[in-house]
Amino acid sequence: MSLKTNIYDNIISPIVTEKSTNQSELNKIVFKVNKNFNKKMIKKNIEKIFKVEVTKINIVNKRRKIKSTRGRKVKISGYKKAIVTLKKGQNIDLTTGI
Repeated sequence: MSLKTNIYDNIISPIVTEKSTNQSELNKIVFKVNKNFNKKMIKKNIEKIFKVEVTKINIVNKRRKIKSTRGRKVKISGYKKAIVTLKKGQNIDLTTGI
């Protein structure tokens, strides 16, 4: 991994689902992240971008799937998901943008 990457390169997008919205009550935010980044890199970049303190990061690798749609096989690409736990009392407002 080169050191000349931008801090916005590893965070692709926030994941806003019913389950991730319920986790926000526990100070947890879910992001879709670059597959090549590890927990330390993700933590450092989230702290720089959103100016919050991260206490814990859990990583989930979603596997690639092949589904059948209208008789055709369709590949759904996999991705890496980071569940970020923030320090108590801090939050990230995803509706305002960066």
